[in-house]
Amino acid sequence: MKLYFRLIVYLKPYRLQFFGAIFCALMVSVMTAAYAWLVRPVMDDLFIKKDTDMLMVIPAVLFLVALLKGIFFYGQAYLMQYVGNRVVADIRKEFYHHIILLPVGYHAKNSTGQLMSTVVNDVGMIQMAVSTVVKSIVQQLLTLIALCIVVFYQNWRLACIAVLVMPLMAYPLVRLGKRLRKVASIGQEKIADLTNVLQETFSGIRIVKGFGREDFEAERFSKKNMNYFKAVMRSISISGLASPLMETISSLGVAAIIWYGGSQVMRETMTPGTFFSFMTATMLMYGPIKGLSSANNVLQQAIAAAERIFTIWDLKNERDLDDGKRTLPSVQGAVEFQDVSFSYDGVTSPALSKINLKANPGDIIALVGSSGAGKSTLVNMIPRFYDVHQGAILIDNISTQEVTLLSLRSQIGIVSQEIVLFDDTIRWNIAYGMGEVSEDKVIAAAEAAYADAFIRKMPLGYDTVIEKAGVNLSGGERQRLAIARALLKDPPILILDEATSALDSESEFMVRKALAGLMKHRTTFVIAHRLSTIQKATCILVVDHGRIVEMGRHEELIRRDGPYKKVYRMQFWDAEEGVGESTPGVEHV
Repeated sequence: MKLYFRLIVYLKPYRLQFFGAIFCALMVSVMTAAYAWLVRPVMDDLFIKKDTDMLMVIPAVLFLVALLKGIFFYGQAYLMQYVGNRVVADIRKEFYHHIILLPVGYHAKNSTGQLMSTVVNDVGMIQMAVSTVVKSIVQQLLTLIALCIVVFYQNWRLACIAVLVMPLMAYPLVRLGKRLRKVASIGQEKIADLTNVLQETFSGIRIVKGFGREDFEAERFSKKNMNYFKAVMRSISISGLASPLMETISSLGVAAIIWYGGSQVMRETMTPGTFFSFMTATMLMYGPIKGLSSANNVLQQAIAAAERIFTIWDLKNERDLDDGKRTLPSVQGAVEFQDVSFSYDGVTSPALSKINLKANPGDIIALVGSSGAGKSTLVNMIPRFYDVHQGAILIDNISTQEVTLLSLRSQIGIVSQEIVLFDDTIRWNIAYGMGEVSEDKVIAAAEAAYADAFIRKMPLGYDTVIEKAGVNLSGGERQRLAIARALLKDPPILILDEATSALDSESEFMVRKALAGLMKHRTTFVIAHRLSTIQKATCILVVDHGRIVEMGRHEELIRRDGPYKKVYRMQFWDAEEGVGESTPGVEHV
């Protein structure tokens, strides 16, 4: 219930509507009790005493009660649904905000599909708890209380018999609820697995089709789907037991009431009207108890969902962990690594070990090395996607740990091989993250990135909507839009992560021209896969197993005949004709 109380806190902004719903639910309960109360005069005054005056009054009162009950029922249903949906919208918004603030390391370890399932499915389960369950619990409890008042007023001895059955109902309710929560948690894990398969398949559909794996993926989905089906059926089998159990137990109370109450009517110590009014109230009273049982089933599933949500929500996000005390002022772009070491969680060997380097403003630092050598990790330390474990990184002699993440990242631009474009206009994508930007500045950035020409050929120019993942653009066009985005940001420090490695020659030529303009007067870190970037670099770093094993300019490192020349021969030889010796065993065409 602690988890549920955490959710109830979100009711505070909507307390007026909530208490309005409570009032309406109270009136529905009063009207329901009035139905039971009216059975007595119907039996005693109409059928036994044959009172003609009451023949006009009672039907009118019944109609009025029904009308008022209908009005208040609509009011409580609408207001509670409004409150529930607003609360869940707030929860989903804050939860999503929290997830995107979690460190990069968390996102690297957790699949997109599982996070999507938590935001959509688990929060959706909470929506049922907040709107439907709260409404049900409030209404059923108030109705139960109102009917208890009626039965105790009618005959307190019979009322005690009716109430004694309730503890017998409560025991299986609690036992089934605990079991249902465990099974529901398993079911939510299975739907997360299902969502993850969907996300992987749809995002990699070209690979799936290219390798002819449609049937394999269909079978993989089928297995996950069947696992989810089995989990759902286990939940249904448990929750389905509640109603027949309640029915069986309540029948004991009804049987006892008929026996005891009937004997009193026969002895004429109770009127038939009183007895049937009591029976009506009792039968109506067991209805709310069944309703509470059903609400409890949904509540247990919601608590299981809340446990998954709050497990993530209780993780500290980047802003919680950010110990920067001041804003980083505008910098020139000097970057220095001082004995920087870093290890990923759960990995014994360090990803970086004792890294020392210094880049002056305007320098181009190229990083080369085999896959997994630590190049991407090194550049990811600059914007603090990961925090250093030992040592320090300084920007203009200010430690990155001393400044806020927002101010640090505002002065760093990133262009990577995997370009992220959003389902919006070209203009919006170029101006992403910059707020209100004039048309002239967007066009100027596009022109500097050599993107303006192809943009104007698009059906709606800058207002053309980019389709999913930019499929209506070529690789070179997507890269140039990313470069235009970085140019508009105008950062003093730039990170190029394999920005041209997947392009054809013509696209690479255009992107290289755009990158040349982007790197001008900026401190640039380049993870290099192209010879042109290597040759123009102020300093080349050869990274191997998390260490810088060699550094210097291209010509200097070639003369040394050390690790760089070996990497150069392996990765860049074919890009430069007529230089050096052929790689053994390889014929140049």
